[in-house]
Amino acid sequence: MKETDQIKLLYISYYWPPSGGPGVQRGLKFCKYLPQFGVQPAVLTVDEKQASYPLLDPTFEQEVPQGMAVYRTATSEPFEYYKKLSGKKEIPYSGFANQKAKDSFLDKVFKFVRGNLFIPDARVGWNKHALKKADELLQDGEHKAILTTSPPHSTQLIGLKLKARYKLPWIADLRDPWTNIHYYDQLYHTPIASRIDKKYELQVLEQADAVIVTSEDTKRLFLNKPIKINPDKIHVIPNGYDEDDFVYPSAPPEDVFVITYAGTITENYNIDVFLKVIAHLRSVHNEINYKLRFVGKVSEGVKQRIEKSGVLGITEFIPHVPHQEAIKYLMESTVLLMAIADVPSVYSNVPGKLFEYLASNKPIVCLGPVHSDTDRIIDECGAGRLFHYTAYDLMLDHMTQMSKAWKINPNLDLPFINHSQFSRRSLTEELAKVVKKLAK
Repeated sequence: MKETDQIKLLYISYYWPPSGGPGVQRGLKFCKYLPQFGVQPAVLTVDEKQASYPLLDPTFEQEVPQGMAVYRTATSEPFEYYKKLSGKKEIPYSGFANQKAKDSFLDKVFKFVRGNLFIPDARVGWNKHALKKADELLQDGEHKAILTTSPPHSTQLIGLKLKARYKLPWIADLRDPWTNIHYYDQLYHTPIASRIDKKYELQVLEQADAVIVTSEDTKRLFLNKPIKINPDKIHVIPNGYDEDDFVYPSAPPEDVFVITYAGTITENYNIDVFLKVIAHLRSVHNEINYKLRFVGKVSEGVKQRIEKSGVLGITEFIPHVPHQEAIKYLMESTVLLMAIADVPSVYSNVPGKLFEYLASNKPIVCLGPVHSDTDRIIDECGAGRLFHYTAYDLMLDHMTQMSKAWKINPNLDLPFINHSQFSRRSLTEELAKVVKKLAK
Protein backbone atom coordinates (compact mmCIF):
# COMPACT_ATOMS: atom_id res chain seq x y z
CA MET A 1 0.00 0.00 0.00
CA LYS A 2 1.31 3.42 -0.92
CA GLU A 3 2.13 5.77 1.94
CA THR A 4 -0.16 8.40 0.40
CA ASP A 5 -3.09 5.98 0.76
CA GLN A 6 -2.48 5.39 4.45
CA ILE A 7 -4.17 7.03 7.41
CA LYS A 8 -1.69 9.05 9.44
CA LEU A 9 -1.83 8.39 13.17
CA LEU A 10 -0.07 10.38 15.89
CA TYR A 11 1.05 7.75 18.40
CA ILE A 12 1.88 9.32 21.78
CA SER A 13 3.86 7.21 24.23
CA TYR A 14 6.20 8.08 27.07
CA TYR A 15 7.96 4.72 26.79
CA TRP A 16 9.92 4.17 23.59
CA PRO A 17 13.33 2.68 22.85
CA PRO A 18 15.85 2.63 24.46
CA SER A 19 13.41 1.99 27.31
CA GLY A 20 12.70 -1.65 28.02
CA GLY A 21 9.63 -3.53 29.24
CA PRO A 22 6.29 -4.82 27.91
CA GLY A 23 4.87 -1.32 27.38
CA VAL A 24 7.65 -0.49 24.95
CA GLN A 25 7.19 -3.77 23.10
CA ARG A 26 3.47 -3.17 22.65
CA GLY A 27 3.92 0.24 21.03
CA LEU A 28 6.95 -0.78 19.03
CA LYS A 29 5.24 -3.82 17.56
CA PHE A 30 2.07 -1.87 16.78
CA CYS A 31 4.14 0.69 14.89
CA LYS A 32 6.05 -2.07 13.11
CA TYR A 33 2.92 -3.70 11.67
CA LEU A 34 0.39 -0.84 11.34
CA PRO A 35 1.64 0.25 7.88
CA GLN A 36 0.77 -3.24 6.58
CA PHE A 37 -2.87 -2.46 7.38
CA GLY A 38 -3.14 1.06 5.99
CA VAL A 39 -2.11 3.14 9.02
CA GLN A 40 1.12 5.16 9.12
CA PRO A 41 2.13 6.08 12.68
CA ALA A 42 4.35 8.97 13.74
CA VAL A 43 5.60 8.67 17.31
CA LEU A 44 5.70 11.46 19.86
CA THR A 45 7.82 10.53 22.87
CA VAL A 46 10.30 11.87 25.40
CA ASP A 47 14.00 12.60 24.87
CA GLU A 48 15.74 9.46 26.11
CA LYS A 49 18.48 11.59 27.72
CA GLN A 50 15.89 13.21 29.97
CA ALA A 51 13.43 10.33 30.38
CA SER A 52 12.93 8.51 33.68
CA TYR A 53 13.16 4.94 32.45
CA PRO A 54 13.54 2.26 35.17
CA LEU A 55 14.63 -0.24 32.50
CA LEU A 56 16.81 0.21 29.45
CA ASP A 57 17.11 -2.10 26.46
CA PRO A 58 18.97 -0.39 23.61
CA THR A 59 18.46 -3.45 21.40
CA PHE A 60 14.85 -2.35 20.83
CA GLU A 61 16.17 0.65 18.88
CA GLN A 62 17.13 -1.76 16.11
CA GLU A 63 13.44 -2.62 15.65
CA VAL A 64 12.17 0.91 15.04
CA PRO A 65 10.92 0.81 11.43
CA GLN A 66 13.29 2.57 9.08
CA GLY A 67 12.00 5.93 7.97
CA MET A 68 9.29 6.16 10.64
CA ALA A 69 8.99 9.65 12.14
CA VAL A 70 9.89 9.77 15.84
CA TYR A 71 9.66 13.14 17.61
CA ARG A 72 11.29 13.53 21.01
CA THR A 73 10.73 16.35 23.47
CA ALA A 74 12.18 17.60 26.72
CA THR A 75 10.47 16.79 30.02
CA SER A 76 10.24 18.12 33.57
CA GLU A 77 10.19 15.38 36.19
CA PRO A 78 11.13 14.99 39.87
CA PHE A 79 13.17 11.81 39.68
CA GLU A 80 16.59 13.46 39.81
CA TYR A 81 15.54 15.11 43.07
CA TYR A 82 14.24 11.75 44.27
CA LYS A 83 17.59 10.09 43.62
CA LYS A 84 19.52 12.85 45.36
CA LEU A 85 17.29 12.93 48.43
CA SER A 86 16.87 9.18 48.76
CA GLY A 87 20.42 8.22 47.84
CA LYS A 88 19.04 5.63 45.42
CA LYS A 89 20.39 5.33 41.91
CA GLU A 90 17.36 3.62 40.38
CA ILE A 91 14.00 4.95 39.32
CA PRO A 92 11.16 3.06 41.11
CA TYR A 93 9.95 0.07 39.09
CA SER A 94 6.30 -0.63 38.41
CA GLY A 95 4.85 -2.00 41.63
CA PHE A 96 7.96 -0.80 43.48
CA ALA A 97 9.77 -4.06 42.72
CA ASN A 98 13.14 -2.48 43.48
CA GLN A 99 12.04 -1.18 46.87
CA LYS A 100 12.68 -2.76 50.24
CA ALA A 101 10.20 -5.29 51.57
CA LYS A 102 9.24 -2.83 54.31
CA ASP A 103 8.99 0.92 53.71
CA SER A 104 11.21 3.18 55.74
CA PHE A 105 9.80 6.49 56.95
CA LEU A 106 11.53 8.24 54.03
CA ASP A 107 10.07 5.74 51.56
CA LYS A 108 6.59 6.53 52.89
CA VAL A 109 7.24 10.24 52.53
CA PHE A 110 8.32 9.83 48.89
CA LYS A 111 5.28 7.70 48.09
CA PHE A 112 2.99 10.23 49.77
CA VAL A 113 4.54 13.04 47.71
CA ARG A 114 4.23 10.95 44.55
CA GLY A 115 0.58 10.13 45.26
CA ASN A 116 -0.56 13.62 46.22
CA LEU A 117 1.61 16.20 44.46
CA PHE A 118 1.95 14.42 41.11
CA ILE A 119 -1.47 13.39 39.86
CA PRO A 120 -1.97 11.00 38.18
CA ASP A 121 1.76 10.18 38.29
CA ALA A 122 5.23 11.66 38.54
CA ARG A 123 5.70 11.81 34.75
CA VAL A 124 2.95 14.39 34.31
CA GLY A 125 5.74 16.98 33.84
CA TRP A 126 6.21 15.64 30.30
CA ASN A 127 2.71 16.74 29.25
CA LYS A 128 3.39 20.43 28.60
CA HIS A 129 6.36 19.57 26.40
CA ALA A 130 4.45 16.87 24.53
CA LEU A 131 1.44 19.15 24.00
CA LYS A 132 3.62 21.88 22.51
CA LYS A 133 5.14 19.44 20.01
CA ALA A 134 1.77 17.85 19.25
CA ASP A 135 0.37 21.29 18.42
CA GLU A 136 3.16 21.74 15.87
CA LEU A 137 2.57 18.34 14.32
CA LEU A 138 -1.20 18.66 14.07
CA GLN A 139 -1.24 22.09 12.44
CA ASP A 140 -0.93 20.71 8.91
CA GLY A 141 -4.09 18.62 9.26
CA GLU A 142 -2.44 15.48 7.87
CA HIS A 143 -2.89 13.34 10.97
CA LYS A 144 -6.36 11.83 11.03
CA ALA A 145 -6.33 10.24 14.48
CA ILE A 146 -4.50 10.30 17.82
CA LEU A 147 -3.55 7.39 20.06
CA THR A 148 -2.26 7.83 23.61
CA THR A 149 -0.92 4.82 25.49
CA SER A 150 -0.37 4.41 29.21
CA PRO A 151 0.93 3.95 31.82
CA PRO A 152 2.02 6.50 32.74
CA HIS A 153 -1.66 7.46 32.79
CA SER A 154 -0.71 11.14 32.74
CA THR A 155 -0.20 10.58 29.00
CA GLN A 156 -3.97 10.18 28.66
CA LEU A 157 -4.40 13.79 29.80
CA ILE A 158 -2.51 14.80 26.65
CA GLY A 159 -5.17 13.01 24.65
CA LEU A 160 -7.92 14.80 26.57
CA LYS A 161 -6.55 18.21 25.64
CA LEU A 162 -5.78 17.35 22.03
CA LYS A 163 -9.29 15.94 21.58
CA ALA A 164 -10.75 19.23 22.81
CA ARG A 165 -8.50 21.35 20.60
CA TYR A 166 -8.58 19.45 17.31
CA LYS A 167 -11.73 17.27 17.46
CA LEU A 168 -9.75 14.40 15.97
CA PRO A 169 -10.68 10.79 16.72
CA TRP A 170 -8.84 9.82 19.90
CA ILE A 171 -7.95 6.29 21.00
CA ALA A 172 -6.89 5.74 24.62
CA ASP A 173 -4.80 2.57 25.04
CA LEU A 174 -4.74 1.65 28.75
CA ARG A 175 -2.32 -1.21 29.22
CA ASP A 176 -3.06 -1.41 32.97
CA PRO A 177 -5.92 -0.43 35.26
CA TRP A 178 -5.73 3.13 36.58
CA THR A 179 -7.08 3.71 40.08
CA ASN A 180 -7.47 -0.06 40.52
CA ILE A 181 -3.82 -0.93 39.86
CA HIS A 182 -2.58 -3.36 42.50
CA TYR A 183 -0.09 -0.96 44.13
CA TYR A 184 -2.45 2.04 44.18
CA ASP A 185 -2.98 1.92 47.95
CA GLN A 186 0.78 2.18 48.50
CA LEU A 187 0.71 5.83 47.39
CA TYR A 188 -1.09 7.16 50.48
CA HIS A 189 -3.55 9.33 48.54
CA THR A 190 -5.49 11.89 50.51
CA PRO A 191 -9.25 11.94 49.79
CA ILE A 192 -8.90 15.02 47.57
CA ALA A 193 -6.01 13.50 45.57
CA SER A 194 -7.99 10.31 45.09
CA ARG A 195 -11.03 12.27 43.86
CA ILE A 196 -8.93 14.20 41.35
CA ASP A 197 -7.32 11.02 40.05
CA LYS A 198 -10.67 9.26 39.68
CA LYS A 199 -12.07 12.31 37.90
CA TYR A 200 -9.24 12.18 35.34
CA GLU A 201 -9.84 8.46 34.83
CA LEU A 202 -13.56 8.95 34.18
CA GLN A 203 -12.93 11.87 31.80
CA VAL A 204 -10.62 9.71 29.70
CA LEU A 205 -13.07 6.82 29.61
CA GLU A 206 -15.98 9.08 28.70
CA GLN A 207 -14.33 11.36 26.14
CA ALA A 208 -12.06 8.99 24.22
CA ASP A 209 -13.65 7.79 20.97
CA ALA A 210 -12.27 4.33 21.60
CA VAL A 211 -10.63 2.69 24.59
CA ILE A 212 -8.20 -0.21 24.19
CA VAL A 213 -7.57 -2.58 27.11
CA THR A 214 -5.51 -5.74 27.40
CA SER A 215 -8.05 -8.08 29.01
CA GLU A 216 -11.76 -8.76 29.27
CA ASP A 217 -11.60 -8.26 33.02
CA THR A 218 -10.12 -4.79 32.62
CA LYS A 219 -13.01 -3.98 30.28
CA ARG A 220 -15.49 -5.15 32.91
CA LEU A 221 -13.65 -3.15 35.55
CA PHE A 222 -13.97 0.07 33.53
CA LEU A 223 -17.60 -0.61 32.64
CA ASN A 224 -18.39 -0.86 36.34
CA LYS A 225 -17.19 2.70 36.92
CA PRO A 226 -19.92 5.30 37.65
CA ILE A 227 -20.05 6.49 34.05
CA LYS A 228 -22.29 6.10 31.05
CA ILE A 229 -20.18 4.54 28.36
CA ASN A 230 -21.01 2.44 25.33
CA PRO A 231 -19.44 -1.01 25.91
CA ASP A 232 -18.81 -1.27 22.16
CA LYS A 233 -16.18 1.47 22.30
CA ILE A 234 -13.96 -0.56 24.65
CA HIS A 235 -11.88 -3.00 22.62
CA VAL A 236 -9.83 -5.83 24.07
CA ILE A 237 -6.46 -6.10 22.32
CA PRO A 238 -4.10 -8.07 24.57
CA ASN A 239 -0.36 -8.03 24.52
CA GLY A 240 1.21 -10.65 22.34
CA TYR A 241 4.36 -12.12 20.85
CA ASP A 242 6.27 -11.31 17.70
CA GLU A 243 7.13 -14.36 15.66
CA ASP A 244 10.23 -12.54 14.40
CA ASP A 245 11.63 -12.54 17.96
CA PHE A 246 11.75 -16.31 18.22
CA VAL A 247 14.97 -17.02 16.37
CA TYR A 248 16.44 -19.46 18.90
CA PRO A 249 15.77 -23.22 18.79
CA SER A 250 14.33 -24.95 21.82
CA ALA A 251 17.22 -26.30 23.88
CA PRO A 252 16.10 -27.61 27.29
CA PRO A 253 19.06 -29.15 29.13
CA GLU A 254 19.10 -32.92 29.50
CA ASP A 255 20.70 -33.04 32.94
CA VAL A 256 18.85 -30.22 34.74
CA PHE A 257 15.13 -29.59 35.27
CA VAL A 258 15.14 -25.83 34.70
CA ILE A 259 12.17 -23.77 35.86
CA THR A 260 12.38 -20.16 34.61
CA TYR A 261 10.50 -17.09 35.74
CA ALA A 262 11.00 -14.08 33.45
CA GLY A 263 10.09 -10.53 34.42
CA THR A 264 9.55 -8.48 37.56
CA ILE A 265 8.34 -10.15 40.75
CA THR A 266 7.41 -8.53 44.08
CA GLU A 267 5.94 -9.69 47.39
CA ASN A 268 2.44 -9.35 45.91
CA TYR A 269 3.25 -12.24 43.61
CA ASN A 270 2.53 -15.10 45.98
CA ILE A 271 4.69 -18.08 44.99
CA ASP A 272 5.01 -19.61 48.47
CA VAL A 273 3.12 -22.79 47.54
CA PHE A 274 5.30 -23.36 44.50
CA LEU A 275 8.46 -22.93 46.57
CA LYS A 276 7.09 -25.45 49.08
CA VAL A 277 6.38 -27.90 46.24
CA ILE A 278 9.89 -27.61 44.84
CA ALA A 279 11.40 -28.09 48.30
CA HIS A 280 9.35 -31.28 48.71
CA LEU A 281 10.23 -32.61 45.24
CA ARG A 282 13.93 -32.16 45.95
CA SER A 283 13.58 -34.35 49.02
CA VAL A 284 11.76 -37.21 47.25
CA HIS A 285 13.39 -36.95 43.82
CA ASN A 286 17.00 -36.39 44.77
CA GLU A 287 18.03 -38.00 41.48
CA ILE A 288 16.64 -34.95 39.66
CA ASN A 289 18.74 -31.81 39.51
CA TYR A 290 16.16 -29.02 39.86
CA LYS A 291 17.09 -25.43 39.09
CA LEU A 292 14.92 -22.38 39.72
CA ARG A 293 15.90 -19.37 37.61
CA PHE A 294 14.63 -15.78 37.83
CA VAL A 295 15.42 -13.50 34.90
CA GLY A 296 14.60 -9.89 35.74
CA LYS A 297 13.99 -7.80 38.84
CA VAL A 298 13.29 -9.74 42.04
CA SER A 299 12.31 -7.80 45.15
CA GLU A 300 14.16 -8.36 48.41
CA GLY A 301 11.00 -9.71 50.01
CA VAL A 302 10.73 -12.48 47.39
CA LYS A 303 14.40 -13.36 47.87
CA GLN A 304 13.78 -13.70 51.58
CA ARG A 305 10.87 -16.07 50.93
CA ILE A 306 13.04 -18.17 48.63
CA GLU A 307 15.72 -18.41 51.31
CA LYS A 308 13.17 -19.29 53.99
CA SER A 309 11.71 -22.07 51.80
CA GLY A 310 15.07 -23.81 51.61
CA VAL A 311 15.54 -23.64 47.84
CA LEU A 312 17.98 -20.74 47.68
CA GLY A 313 20.79 -23.19 46.90
CA ILE A 314 19.18 -24.19 43.60
CA THR A 315 18.06 -20.67 42.67
CA GLU A 316 19.79 -18.44 40.15
CA PHE A 317 19.10 -14.71 39.92
CA ILE A 318 19.84 -13.07 36.58
CA PRO A 319 19.36 -9.27 36.43
CA HIS A 320 17.44 -7.59 33.63
CA VAL A 321 18.80 -8.63 30.24
CA PRO A 322 18.02 -7.48 26.68
CA HIS A 323 14.76 -8.81 25.30
CA GLN A 324 16.32 -11.30 22.88
CA GLU A 325 18.51 -12.72 25.63
CA ALA A 326 15.43 -13.15 27.83
CA ILE A 327 13.76 -15.16 25.06
CA LYS A 328 16.88 -17.31 24.80
CA TYR A 329 16.52 -18.15 28.50
CA LEU A 330 12.92 -19.18 27.85
CA MET A 331 13.98 -21.50 25.06
CA GLU A 332 16.64 -23.06 27.30
CA SER A 333 14.11 -23.99 29.98
CA THR A 334 12.17 -27.13 30.87
CA VAL A 335 9.16 -25.42 32.43
CA LEU A 336 8.11 -21.77 32.74
CA LEU A 337 6.83 -20.31 36.00
CA MET A 338 4.42 -17.40 36.09
CA ALA A 339 2.61 -15.65 38.92
CA ILE A 340 -0.11 -13.00 39.07
CA ALA A 341 -0.16 -10.43 41.85
CA ASP A 342 -2.38 -11.63 44.72
CA VAL A 343 -4.35 -8.38 45.00
CA PRO A 344 -8.01 -7.27 44.68
CA SER A 345 -7.69 -6.27 41.00
CA VAL A 346 -6.05 -9.57 40.17
CA TYR A 347 -8.63 -10.75 37.61
CA SER A 348 -7.76 -7.91 35.22
CA ASN A 349 -4.06 -8.75 35.28
CA VAL A 350 -2.90 -10.67 32.21
CA PRO A 351 0.91 -10.54 32.27
CA GLY A 352 2.51 -9.46 29.01
CA LYS A 353 5.05 -12.24 29.29
CA LEU A 354 2.25 -14.85 29.09
CA PHE A 355 2.19 -14.53 25.32
CA GLU A 356 5.91 -15.05 24.85
CA TYR A 357 5.62 -18.00 27.22
CA LEU A 358 2.97 -19.37 24.84
CA ALA A 359 5.19 -18.80 21.81
CA SER A 360 8.02 -20.77 23.43
CA ASN A 361 5.89 -23.96 23.48
CA LYS A 362 7.06 -24.69 27.04
CA PRO A 363 4.69 -26.00 29.74
CA ILE A 364 3.47 -23.13 31.93
CA VAL A 365 2.91 -23.41 35.66
CA CYS A 366 1.05 -20.33 36.87
CA LEU A 367 -0.13 -19.16 40.28
CA GLY A 368 -3.15 -16.91 40.10
CA PRO A 369 -6.93 -16.62 40.32
CA VAL A 370 -8.94 -19.52 38.95
CA HIS A 371 -11.41 -18.59 36.14
CA SER A 372 -9.49 -15.39 35.37
CA ASP A 373 -8.57 -14.30 31.84
CA THR A 374 -5.08 -15.73 32.32
CA ASP A 375 -6.53 -19.08 33.39
CA ARG A 376 -8.83 -19.10 30.36
CA ILE A 377 -6.04 -18.29 27.90
CA ILE A 378 -3.67 -20.94 29.27
CA ASP A 379 -6.45 -23.53 29.21
CA GLU A 380 -7.77 -22.69 25.74
CA CYS A 381 -4.26 -22.78 24.28
CA GLY A 382 -3.44 -26.09 26.00
CA ALA A 383 -0.30 -24.48 27.38
CA GLY A 384 -0.19 -25.72 30.95
CA ARG A 385 -2.03 -25.20 34.24
CA LEU A 386 -3.01 -22.32 36.49
CA PHE A 387 -3.25 -23.04 40.21
CA HIS A 388 -4.73 -21.02 43.01
CA TYR A 389 -2.16 -19.57 45.42
CA THR A 390 -3.13 -22.15 48.06
CA ALA A 391 -3.50 -25.26 45.86
CA TYR A 392 -0.54 -27.19 47.26
CA ASP A 393 -1.84 -30.72 46.65
CA LEU A 394 -2.90 -30.05 43.06
CA MET A 395 0.38 -28.37 42.22
CA LEU A 396 2.43 -31.07 43.90
CA ASP A 397 0.64 -33.75 41.88
CA HIS A 398 1.14 -31.80 38.65
CA MET A 399 4.85 -31.16 39.25
CA THR A 400 5.34 -34.78 40.34
CA GLN A 401 3.87 -36.01 37.07
CA MET A 402 6.08 -33.65 35.07
CA SER A 403 9.12 -34.78 37.03
CA LYS A 404 8.35 -38.42 36.22
CA ALA A 405 7.87 -37.55 32.54
CA TRP A 406 11.16 -35.63 32.54
CA LYS A 407 13.06 -38.71 33.74
CA ILE A 408 11.80 -40.53 30.65
CA ASN A 409 12.35 -37.62 28.24
CA PRO A 410 13.96 -34.35 29.47
CA ASN A 411 12.29 -32.39 26.68
CA LEU A 412 8.81 -31.51 27.91
CA ASP A 413 8.06 -29.09 25.05
CA LEU A 414 4.43 -29.08 24.01
CA PRO A 415 3.80 -30.49 20.52
CA PHE A 416 1.29 -27.80 19.58
CA ILE A 417 -0.12 -24.66 21.19
CA ASN A 418 -2.94 -22.76 19.52
CA HIS A 419 -1.65 -19.22 20.08
CA SER A 420 -1.61 -17.65 16.61
CA GLN A 421 -4.38 -15.21 17.58
CA PHE A 422 -1.88 -13.55 19.92
CA SER A 423 0.74 -12.80 17.30
CA ARG A 424 1.65 -9.10 17.20
CA ARG A 425 0.71 -8.92 13.55
CA SER A 426 -2.81 -10.30 14.17
CA LEU A 427 -3.35 -7.98 17.13
CA THR A 428 -2.15 -4.94 15.17
CA GLU A 429 -4.68 -5.74 12.46
CA GLU A 430 -7.40 -5.39 15.12
CA LEU A 431 -6.01 -1.99 16.17
CA ALA A 432 -5.88 -0.84 12.54
CA LYS A 433 -9.58 -1.69 12.15
CA VAL A 434 -10.39 0.58 15.12
CA VAL A 435 -8.28 3.44 13.71
CA LYS A 436 -9.73 3.21 10.22
CA LYS A 437 -13.32 3.00 11.46
CA LEU A 438 -12.88 6.22 13.47
CA ALA A 439 -10.82 8.10 10.88
CA LYS A 440 -12.85 7.30 7.78
